[in-house]
Amino acid sequence: MIQTVCVYCAASAKVDSTYLSAASQLGQLLVKHKIHCIYGAGKTGLMGALADSVLANKGKITGIIPQFMMDQNWHHNELENTIVTNTMHERKSKMASMADAAIALPGGCGTIEELMEVITWKQLNLYPKPIVIVNIKGYFDPLIEMLNKAVEEQFMRPEHAKLWEIVTNPNEVLKTLYNSLSTNQNGLNFAVV
Repeated sequence: MIQTVCVYCAASAKVDSTYLSAASQLGQLLVKHKIHCIYGAGKTGLMGALADSVLANKGKITGIIPQFMMDQNWHHNELENTIVTNTMHERKSKMASMADAAIALPGGCGTIEELMEVITWKQLNLYPKPIVIVNIKGYFDPLIEMLNKAVEEQFMRPEHAKLWEIVTNPNEVLKTLYNSLSTNQNGLNFAVV
C-alpha cells in the first residue's frame, strides 16, 4: 500500500515549462489517489510547481528543509506542514524514512545525489521500497547510460538494474509504483558484486 511518497526534484525556475508541467501533473495524480507527498519544501521550480498543484487540489504535502535554507527564505510559505532539520543529511534521511516510495523528477546535483543515495540504500537493503525515475524528455538518459555502464563493466550486477523503475511521464508513475517488486534481497549479500 503506497500512502506516502517522497519526490526529489529541482528548485530552478529557469527550466523548460515541460518539466514544470510534469511536476504539476504528478501533484494532481498524487492528490487524486490520496497519496501524501513529501518533498524538499522549496517554493520555486519543479518543487514549487509540485507543491502548488498538491495545495490547489487540496492534497496533503509535507516539506522538509534544513534551517540554513529556511534562513534564506527558500521554503514554500503556504505549506501546512514544514519540518525543519539541522542538516542536509537529516533532511534526506527523514524524507526517505517517512515515505513508502521515492520518485525522482528531473533536477540538478541535489536531485541526482538524492536519487543515487536511495538506490545505494536499496542495494544495501536499507531502503526496500520502490524507486521510480520519471525520465521527462530523456533527461535522465545519460545517468541511465552510466548505470548500465556500471553493470556492463561489472561494478554492479545485472540484478542491481532492477533497483529502480523508469517511466517517461507522470501518468505512468502510480501504476509502476503499485507493480514494483518488493525487495527481498537476502540482506547485504545482494550488494556484493
